[in-house]
Amino acid sequence: MSERRRTPKYAAIAEDLTTKIHNGEYAPGTALPGQHELSAHYGVTLMTLRQALRVLADDGLISQEPGRGTFVRSPTAAYRLESLRSIGDDLRAQGLPLTTRVIHRSVRALPVGIADILAAPGGTGLRLERVREIGGRPAVHQVSWVPAPHGPTIRDQDFTAVSLYEALASVGAQVHTATERLIPVALPAPVAALLDRPPGTPTFQSNRTTHAADGTPLVHDQATILGDLMEIRTERSVHTQTVHWTPATP
Repeated sequence: MSERRRTPKYAAIAEDLTTKIHNGEYAPGTALPGQHELSAHYGVTLMTLRQALRVLADDGLISQEPGRGTFVRSPTAAYRLESLRSIGDDLRAQGLPLTTRVIHRSVRALPVGIADILAAPGGTGLRLERVREIGGRPAVHQVSWVPAPHGPTIRDQDFTAVSLYEALASVGAQVHTATERLIPVALPAPVAALLDRPPGTPTFQSNRTTHAADGTPLVHDQATILGDLMEIRTERSVHTQTVHWTPATP
């Protein structure tokens, strides 16, 4: 008869702390009790406790700040690259507490660069500016351009509850393909104020153009994504995705 294996003490502590974090006993942004307090509570040495905390840190649940303590991290959202969904749909599909604030919307002349991307020189379109919040914290700033005729038609949709892709589908414009480029950028001052971060904070910027089945451009999005609240992930297989690595242009 084989000997029953016992769970290491550090693993049991890590599991208990993980449960308490998921249950909200230790909320995002709050400090855990000090290491001496926790080691006494669990009846283990500091070395064993630190092994448990290392597990939580590796799982992305806590961050340890020298001189300040150990803090529970906010949930990290995954921005998935293998699906043709809007950012909002991605986050909702993960069950995250997402809210959308509409900062501004208007129908106006397309800027020259946007008009070229959307193959609508001299045209007009909807400019939709939103901030995505995860758990009440601003995480993504997004500006979307939708050319006529669809942009003006969907202008008055409730974009706090309806995704842009859903709004387009409601007027018969079905998204089919998209090209997307992700680059690191320093957070510009106007957007920094909306995301409640200092100007110059490192972020990702997504530039995505979405097309209909016949190749007609439907939307151009520029999204500024806070890297400490969002991670970018892709799942690849032989048949479903190709990734091109290209040196950044100065």
